[in-house]
Amino acid sequence: MDFGLDDKTALVTGAGGRIGSVDCEVLAAEGTDVVALDVDIDAAETVADDIEDAGGTARALECDLTDRDAVAETVSAIDEDVGGIDVLINNAGMVDARDRVEDFDDDVWDRDVAVNLTGTYNVTRAVYPGMKEREWGRIINMSSVAGWQGGFGQASYSATKSALIGFGKTLALEGAQHGITSNVVAPSIVVGALADLPIDQLEGVDEHFARIAKATPMRRLGREEDVANLIAYLCSEQAEYITGQVVGVTGGVDLFSF
Repeated sequence: MDFGLDDKTALVTGAGGRIGSVDCEVLAAEGTDVVALDVDIDAAETVADDIEDAGGTARALECDLTDRDAVAETVSAIDEDVGGIDVLINNAGMVDARDRVEDFDDDVWDRDVAVNLTGTYNVTRAVYPGMKEREWGRIINMSSVAGWQGGFGQASYSATKSALIGFGKTLALEGAQHGITSNVVAPSIVVGALADLPIDQLEGVDEHFARIAKATPMRRLGREEDVANLIAYLCSEQAEYITGQVVGVTGGVDLFSF
């Protein structure tokens, strides 16, 4: 299926990470000109180089999403270079906090709000006017199953991922009459090649992963491609009537079962 993305430019934040890098690769394979944005320029450059080696088009840029002026300058430079950003994948985020609320580190809370939520706002606010002017745009916010179900020991992560759902739906309402769709992708845990391991073997690698796999109706954890393929579709011409939706990539782990 031709997703109609050959003449589009996609900006992916947190592009150097596991999910972000595969998002970049899949979008590049669909013909988009990919801008891999990350605070870690070396990681972003690795992603861009791999895409170029595979015959795609990509460039790497360094930017701290918590620096609003730097974000605005970066987006302006991209606009001047390629004529505008058509697809925005708000993938960047922190997920390393593990403490109960009474023991939670205030600095970690502030950091996660700044990166996961305000960083997403900063880049979206910079990109959105161009989409509105061109009357075409696709925005994807990366939430999590923790964003609608909570996460034990993940106060800052689950709170910010929940906020991204509200933000994404607001963007859908405001962009609907301007050719802009906004959707939210909410994965469960994504573990790369470990998803291919049978549960008994996974137990020997990580008991926590194995416990989640057992609770998942599909009896496996997620792969980065599971997320990236959905994102590519939601960015396509075929998905032009889909907006304001939260789509889980969970293997059914969020379903009630006995």
